[in-house]
Parts: sequence; C-alpha cells; structure tokens
Amino acid sequence: MKEKISLAMARRIALAAQGFADPRPNSTPDRRHLARVLARTGLLQIDSVSAVVRAHYMPLYSRLGPYPLALLDNAAVTRKRRVFEYWAHEASFLPVETYPLMRWRMERAERGEEMYNGLAKWGRERAAYIEDIYREVVSRGPIAASALEGQKGSGGWWGWSDAKHAFEWLFWAGRITTASRRGFERLYDLPERVLPPAILGLPVPSPEDAHRELLRISARAHGVATAGDLRDYFRLSPADIKGRIEELVEAGDLLPVRVEGWDKPAYLHKDARFPRKIEARALLAPFDPVVFERTRTERLFDFRYRIEIYTPAEKRQYGYYVLPFLVGERIVARIDLKADRPADVLRVHAAYAEPGAPPQTAAELFEELKLMQGWLGLERIEVTPAGDLGQPLADVAAS
Repeated sequence: MKEKISLAMARRIALAAQGFADPRPNSTPDRRHLARVLARTGLLQIDSVSAVVRAHYMPLYSRLGPYPLALLDNAAVTRKRRVFEYWAHEASFLPVETYPLMRWRMERAERGEEMYNGLAKWGRERAAYIEDIYREVVSRGPIAASALEGQKGSGGWWGWSDAKHAFEWLFWAGRITTASRRGFERLYDLPERVLPPAILGLPVPSPEDAHRELLRISARAHGVATAGDLRDYFRLSPADIKGRIEELVEAGDLLPVRVEGWDKPAYLHKDARFPRKIEARALLAPFDPVVFERTRTERLFDFRYRIEIYTPAEKRQYGYYVLPFLVGERIVARIDLKADRPADVLRVHAAYAEPGAPPQTAAELFEELKLMQGWLGLERIEVTPAGDLGQPLADVAAS
C-alpha cells in the first residue's frame, strides 16, 4: 500500500468512489442503478431550490444520465421503499438500511440535544402542544403541516407557524417521518406506517457502533479523505468521532496515507479503487457529494465554489444557480443555468472556464446541455454570451 498518494490519484480515487469511473448505462436506468448509486453516495441531499431541477434528482442524473424522475419518487413512497428522509449531511434521502444508524440522533433530538437551538428551546416550552400535534398525526396521517396551521408564521423563528415547529420537532426526534411529498411539501406519518417492517425490526446499535458504521459509509463514499471530511459527511461532532477513526484504522477499514498538497493526514478506504483514468462528463448540483464540502472541493480540484443564491444579484461573482462541469477528473468550467419551464427553454445565463480548461470545453458542455434539455423535456437551449466561456458556448450552440 502506498504511503503517499499524488493529488491526481486522490481525485481519481474520490471520483471512482462516487461512481464516476463507470460509464453511464446504455439502457434506461432502473432500481438496480439507483441502488448502486445509493450504495456509493450513502445519501442524496435534499434542497428546495428548483432553478434547474431539485437538488436530490441531480446526483443520479450526473452519474446515470437521463433517467425517469419517478425512479427516485417511487423509491421514496412505496411500501418497498428504498429511501427515507432524515437529517444526515443536511436533510437527505438515505437508504432505508441506514435508519437504525440514525436512531441515536433521533433520541438526542428528543432530548433537545441534536437539533437547531431555536427549535430545541421552542420544544421545551411547547411540549404539550407537540403531543397534541403528534396525536393528530396518529389519527389523521399522512398529513401535511399546512393542514393544521391555524395561523401563518408571524416573522418569528424562520417565520414558521406553531404547527410547522411541532412537525419539525417531531421529525427531528424520529417520532414521525415523511410518508410522501405533495410537490415539495412533506406529508408526515408514523415510522411504523411508512418504513418496511424488516427495517423497523433491525437491532438499534449503540451510538458508538452507529458512529463507526457511519464513518465507514463516509469513507467508502470519499475513497480518500481527512478526518474532517469523514466527520462532515453525516455531520458528526468531534466528540462523536473521538477514537473512532483510530479504531477503524486498527480494524483495517481505513489506511493512513498522505496526499500530495494536503496539510492534514488522510485515510484511504480499504476497498478504494485506483483507476488510471476517469472519463466522466457531468454537470454537478451545488449539493452533490463531490462538491458539497467546499474546502475538500478546493483541496481536490483547486476549484473555489460558493453558492450565491442568497447573495444580492449585483454582488454575485458567477450567478444565481451555478453548476460545476466535470470532464475527466477535473472541474473545467461552471455555468449559471435555469430551466425556464413556462418558456420551454434551458437558459444559460453565463459560463466560465477554469484555468487550463481544454479547448473542447465549450463543445463538451453543449453536448451535456443537450442531454439535460432532453431529460428535462425542454424545447430548446438559449445561451447568453456572458462569462469567458459564454461566447464560445453560444458559437457552438449556433453552429
């Protein structure tokens, strides 16, 4: 085993761990392909912004190419469901087999220890009201929070109504879960009425065992990572992982290595792949596991990436919803993109090349955009020649 890994090899290891060493399927992706992606990523982060498509759909597209959105939708609603929703990196879809590994977080949340401070404080003050809402879910679930809102939020904590606070508290505590969604709105029900009985019957590990297993999943998803990377994937605290990484090294699950240019020790997953070449081509969502930890993205790809949704328009550097563009083992460009569904147009507001981007970047990007246009069912692509890659991309689109 190599004690030192080049930065280029670390990139290839990381991309292979996330599924980018394999070609996209030639046939329409099915449940087997979904299961393979989930086994590699361990989670799909959920986000409400739908400038292109909601974030949890994109990692599957980036790895599999065009697939029916119902593939993920059905995996999240049927009695044979493959995923459930809970707090992982952020709000995420997780393989149902992970459910017992998150029970420690639910139990802490019920004690007010593992949730947003404002919500925990509210929960302590409104315990009786929370029980009233829980009884409503028992008798009426699946039910949306909006069905019980007697009033709109008054500008308090996140502007939520009391009912919304109670539902979120119960969700954190694991006493209710998402049965399905109506649009993006959750419909809540009891876990025992939502999750497969075989999953509910699995033994619940101790917090220490759960943390070890979550670190194993994180290590497999990273391929090679620092302790901070491993901890961040499931938002574990420093106290949660104290001694755990050393135990995984002792067990042979993790192998200590040095990565060229990294100033912190790294750990290689025991089953990490060492591909000689990565031939990926993909647009990545801002919340894709390849890029959602921004300092790791900079260490691996020399790519500084920030999402500017909440930045005033005049202060944005690249745009409202910017997707990195991966070609081979490098992020070669970024693109401010919007699916304008009323106009039936995939709009490129701006495109920017990274230093050293290959000459064919604009052509490769346009091919990927055409694929996405078809996937989203849009009629055409319109390119605004903004950014240093905007005009070359517009020229390719016009040719």
